[in-house]
Amino acid sequence: MTKSLRRLLSLMFAGQILALALLLPQKEFGIMAGVMALFYLFQTPVNSMLDSMTLLAADQLNRSFPAIRMFGSLGYAVSAVAFGYLLQQYGSNWTIVIALCTIGLSFIFSFIVGDYQASLKKFEFGGLWGILRRVDTIGFFAMIMLVSVAHRMNEGFLSIAMRELGARDTVIGAASLASSVSEIPMFFLLAKFGHRFKELTLLAIASFLYMIRLGLLSTATEPWMMVALQAMHSVTFAIFYITALRFLQTLIPDEFRSSGQALFAMVWTGVAGVIAGTVGGALYDSLGLAYVFRTGAVFALAAMCGFLYLYFRGTSPTRDSMP
Repeated sequence: MTKSLRRLLSLMFAGQILALALLLPQKEFGIMAGVMALFYLFQTPVNSMLDSMTLLAADQLNRSFPAIRMFGSLGYAVSAVAFGYLLQQYGSNWTIVIALCTIGLSFIFSFIVGDYQASLKKFEFGGLWGILRRVDTIGFFAMIMLVSVAHRMNEGFLSIAMRELGARDTVIGAASLASSVSEIPMFFLLAKFGHRFKELTLLAIASFLYMIRLGLLSTATEPWMMVALQAMHSVTFAIFYITALRFLQTLIPDEFRSSGQALFAMVWTGVAGVIAGTVGGALYDSLGLAYVFRTGAVFALAAMCGFLYLYFRGTSPTRDSMP
């Protein structure tokens, strides 16, 4: 199997373009659902692959990962404004066209981006399994899952909560914009000063702030309150995500980095998404949205306690932290 992330990215973008092209003429819901499943088959791995490439680039170019990653947040913020304006002016029928243009540009850039290679050491499954079954590794991924459930509950049910409070689409878009813009200065600060702090300490702090964020969301009675609370994305997601990837590098050697990040992505997006959707949906139907956010706060509290336990237990990096 090729170690070239650039080739794999090109393949993923080509698959997305094919799926969206197939979606354009469809009218039947069942066929559309199948095509969208094909689309997400190629779309879901892209973020973890880009993070892997960024980490490799940061190592080889002697740059900070947060300093590079903040351009992703900047692009998201600009796109939210630009695409929102275009769709407001020309209608939602242009959604697939805009997506095709965006992915097409990404496909072109995938051929000219630097082809940063992972370690060329021979992959041994036994070595990876020996790392994954360690208590500190299992504990780390368990805590990642807890925080991820809290994050997905905020992400998945925020727009529903805002609509129940009478928010318009522009206000909901403002909440998304507030969260993405708030990440940028935090990524800059982490690039400059993040290495001065212990990873487990930062993860515990981020989990605590997730608890505060979701707890306050459960008491919000006006849409503007929820928009304001999305600014806490900077001290929750930004700190948590960057620090978690940084700590992951200390747990898993370079030759297993792609596998470790794939497992991280599976926990962060897949497992946590299923739990958050299932538990959150049941709570929403039976008790209401306030209890969804309160339950998310409980998950974050449990994660904070877990990270503190790992810290006081003596789980510490065995390799140098990322730049």
